[in-house]
Amino acid sequence: MSLNRRPPYLPFLDGVPSFEPGLNPIPSEHWLTPDTEAEAWLRDKCLIMKMMRANVSGGQLDNEACEELLALMVDATGEVPNQSMPSALEEAASLVSDDLCILEAERPGDWRLTAGVLCAPTYWTLPERIGLDLGGLHGPVPGGDPELASRVGRIFTGLKPGVVLERFNWTVQASEKRYTPDRPGVAGKSPRDLYFRVERQTLRKLPKSGAVVFSIRICLDPLRPILEDGATREAFEDAWLGPPKHVRRYKHWDDLEPLVAEACRQAQNAGKIV
Repeated sequence: MSLNRRPPYLPFLDGVPSFEPGLNPIPSEHWLTPDTEAEAWLRDKCLIMKMMRANVSGGQLDNEACEELLALMVDATGEVPNQSMPSALEEAASLVSDDLCILEAERPGDWRLTAGVLCAPTYWTLPERIGLDLGGLHGPVPGGDPELASRVGRIFTGLKPGVVLERFNWTVQASEKRYTPDRPGVAGKSPRDLYFRVERQTLRKLPKSGAVVFSIRICLDPLRPILEDGATREAFEDAWLGPPKHVRRYKHWDDLEPLVAEACRQAQNAGKIV
C-alpha cells in the first residue's frame, strides 16, 4: 500500500461499529470494480493461493455454483484467468483482490459455507469453518447465534439475483500483513506499526444455482496519516472509544489502546506544527 494514498473506505465516519448486518444495496457494476487493492495485493494473493493452497482454499471448488461465479466475474471485471489455477473458484479468486466464499442451502434456510478462497483472513482460517451453518459461522460474534445468524439467514433467502449488498467491518492491527490467520500481537510495537484494516463485504445471489457469494476485500493503510486531519481524528476517536465493553473485548481493542492513544497524540501534535 502507498503511504500517500487516501484510504478508499473510512467506515468509522458512520459511527461506532456494531454487529448489525448493516447491508446496503449498491449498483451491480460496483460489485468488484474498481478493485482498490489489486495493485498492492493481487500478485501476493495469487502466490499464497499456489504455495499455501491447503490453508486458504477448501470445499467444493469446482461445482455448479463455482463455475457460475467464474463466468459472472469474467463478465463483471472484463478480465480472464491467466494463473492456471486448479479449480473454478480459485480461477475466479485470481481475478480480484477480494476473497470469495460460497454459501449454499441444500434445505430451505440451511445456509452453509460450502467453498471458499480466503487469503486475507481477519484472525480465522477457512479449514476450520468449511461446512458450518450460519450459526456456527457467527457463533464467535457477540449475539451471533442465534440472533444475528437468523437475521442473516433471512437476508440470504430473500436476496434476489442481480442485487448486490455491501457492508463494512473495521479494526486496527499492529501489523502491515493481510494474511493474518492469527491476531498480530502488540509486544514491542510502536504507533508506526499500527494499520487501519477494513473489510469491505458484499453479498450476491447467483441466478442459476441459487448460491450466495460472500466477498471480502481487505483494505490496509497506515493509521497515523489518517489521523493527521483533525476532524477525521475526532471521528475516529469517537468510534474507537464509543463501543460497549463486549464489542471492544471481542475486537481486542483494549490491548491496542495504549498504542492507538499515542498515535492520536502524535498526529494531533503533528497538526499543530506550522
